[in-house]
Amino acid sequence: MKKMLSAFLLLTFALFFSQEKKPMFWQDIQNFKKQDLETAPPKDAILLIGSSSFTKWKDVSNYFPDKKIINRGFGGSRLTDLNYYANDLLNYQPKQIIIYCGENDFADDDKLKADVVVERFKTFYKKIRAKFPKIEVDYISIKYSPSREKLWPQMKEANKKIEAFMKKEPNSEFIDITKVMQDSNGNVRKDLFVGDMLHMTPEGYQLWASVMLPYMK
Repeated sequence: MKKMLSAFLLLTFALFFSQEKKPMFWQDIQNFKKQDLETAPPKDAILLIGSSSFTKWKDVSNYFPDKKIINRGFGGSRLTDLNYYANDLLNYQPKQIIIYCGENDFADDDKLKADVVVERFKTFYKKIRAKFPKIEVDYISIKYSPSREKLWPQMKEANKKIEAFMKKEPNSEFIDITKVMQDSNGNVRKDLFVGDMLHMTPEGYQLWASVMLPYMK
């Protein structure tokens, strides 16, 4: 009886610590793998990688009916997470990759320098190029969410530097969604956001789609 109890306790502790060691967003990645097993992802699709602005765009294929889309956005993710899970996120055969990520890096640490985020992006870009040397790779500019207004200066600097980097890279584009989200006075349109002033309304996504479409293969 004592041996059985000891074995049970050892198993319980093992399960507890194995769960504790699982990195952030581990379950999201497992869910992607499960989806891929249940329905084989299409080849030569446009692969969306990034944070919650992609995660919540659940009907993204409806905005681009003539395109094959694989949406691998996972909410709250940072560029550090994209780098950590790069092997899993790039385990497809896309013809194009579009990235939206970086906003949460600043939200996670409001003292974070723009250069740190830029370097994180460059690291992920290099991982992409190591596997896909010639496909189109695009980066959507960090949006200026009203709830994160105090972070806008760092975000603007990061956008500027990532844009300069992408302009020098072959088969790469910086997709700037800044102007389309502004009113006639150049202010961010709060009506494009839901109540949390972070995530977008369908109209916000429609505006994104209008800017993205010319870049999509």
